[in-house]
Amino acid sequence: MESNKIKEILQDNNFRFNKQFGQNFITDVNLLKAMVKDGGVESDDVVVEIGAGAGTLTRELAAVAAKTYSFEIDRNLAPILGQTLQGLDEKVEVIFKDIQKVDDKELDEILGGKKYKVVANLPYYITTPIIMRFLERENKPESITVMIQKEVGKRLTSTATDGDYGVITLSIALEGKARIMREVPRYMFTPQPNVDSCIVRIDLDDTYADVDKKRVKKVIRAAFAMRRKTLVNNLMSKLGISRVQAEEALSSLGIDLKARGETLNVEEYIRLAEKLTV
Repeated sequence: MESNKIKEILQDNNFRFNKQFGQNFITDVNLLKAMVKDGGVESDDVVVEIGAGAGTLTRELAAVAAKTYSFEIDRNLAPILGQTLQGLDEKVEVIFKDIQKVDDKELDEILGGKKYKVVANLPYYITTPIIMRFLERENKPESITVMIQKEVGKRLTSTATDGDYGVITLSIALEGKARIMREVPRYMFTPQPNVDSCIVRIDLDDTYADVDKKRVKKVIRAAFAMRRKTLVNNLMSKLGISRVQAEEALSSLGIDLKARGETLNVEEYIRLAEKLTV
């Protein structure tokens, strides 16, 4: 469906964009097709989309995937989606619920135990909680491909010593590998946001399946509690251990006692967590 047609449908239904829901739609068909490709969507895939919007990405997902479950919080979009997704009832199910209020049991029932991929043009304000929710749930997706704010994308894909490196970077590294697939300028959206975006894909794997991730994440959060403090001081303050314990753990791993949290990679945090009693 051409972008002009989508805009015409929005106008005919007197649709007003809701800032509360972070609504910024994409109508460029080439970009939408590229996002489906970036997500590695194939003909036998089940896809979870967060935020159907005007159904533009939903349509392109349905053109490839076996089934798309699209969650949409704004019921005012129902008549619009009825038009833009006409004839796709077998391929698409729109669920008018806030995905953040859909618990894991209900989501698993909807999916029917099938493997799935997440592909979404995420509202900026729920980017981190949505990504972490799918990374940490028991029935994880095979991959997560999301359109997000460019600066956030850099944070998700950064490496040790980068300024954007932080807790969420390492949390993702524990579950899989993230990469920026393409950058998307702000003028591609309606209405136009104040920042540029990018498409990030996270491919989940079981590299650290045997690791006590809860314990590792506790150490990571402590390490980044105060970015200007050394790792030793943060570990002492947030984990309640002595300086001797913190320094011995770092020394045994060959880590500089003056190091800060952002200088360690995920492997080093895993080994550090094994050394500490937390």
